[in-house]
Amino acid sequence: MLRTLYYALLPLLILLIAIALACVVSYFIVLGFGEFVEFRKLISKSTQVFLILSIFPISYYLKLTKAELGFSSLPVFLKQLALGFGLGFITLMPVFIILYLLGVNVLDDTQIWTTGVVVKKLIISLLLALLISLIEEPLFRGLLLVSLQKKLPVISAIMISASYYAALHFLNSNTNIAAQDLKLYSGFTLLTEAFTNLLNPTIFSAFLALLMVGIFLGVLRTQVKSSLGFCIGCHTCWVWQIKMNKALFNTDFNSDYHYLVSSYDGVIGPFVTIWLLLAVISYFIVRQLKRT
Repeated sequence: MLRTLYYALLPLLILLIAIALACVVSYFIVLGFGEFVEFRKLISKSTQVFLILSIFPISYYLKLTKAELGFSSLPVFLKQLALGFGLGFITLMPVFIILYLLGVNVLDDTQIWTTGVVVKKLIISLLLALLISLIEEPLFRGLLLVSLQKKLPVISAIMISASYYAALHFLNSNTNIAAQDLKLYSGFTLLTEAFTNLLNPTIFSAFLALLMVGIFLGVLRTQVKSSLGFCIGCHTCWVWQIKMNKALFNTDFNSDYHYLVSSYDGVIGPFVTIWLLLAVISYFIVRQLKRT
């Protein structure tokens, strides 16, 4: 138990170091170049950069190869990316269809959509989704999951990595400090607010859904050798579909079935949690039947 707790808290230490560096660096960036972006957003982006950079020294220290992190050869990786994208489509598209049929998601008829506008939105959303996945998957289903798996049982590794993945989506502050009011410790003030936000009960249903997303991707990653491409493709398709859904539809929180989603993005919520849980359970049932 203590061993599990020790390894579960190590990523938190690395995260805190990354955020602390981001707080200090962001302060000096604003001091030197002015506030070209909100201070809190600059801290968030800087933290992502430091976390991505942490992959290299940690991988070197743990002697992790590219294959162990989940990267296959380029042709195999691209094939995995495409198959993962397809998996993401067939696992989440039914959710959008059901939410539409139940009247939770309603078409936004206030906007005029042309073919050109829709295609542009499709491409931009896809590129943004791919960028998000290329950042998050090597971190969570690559470095974090593999590092934990070396020290802990696979189930523990999946659960811990999924917990960090879900929590980081809500580790944010809504307070913006003007450039002229910034102090060296200002970032740490926002950091306290960000961690306090994790205790907000209104995020609970969205947190559970994102936890289940992390578990689903963790299972996918650990069941197939060097399968990070599958995770990136699947994650990309999910984010892409959510972005397009937000662009084309509005969430009707007066619907009788509004409890199926959260206010996080109009999709993530109890319905997604149960849906992906059933998908994971079904996978293991089918796998067990094939073995017998």
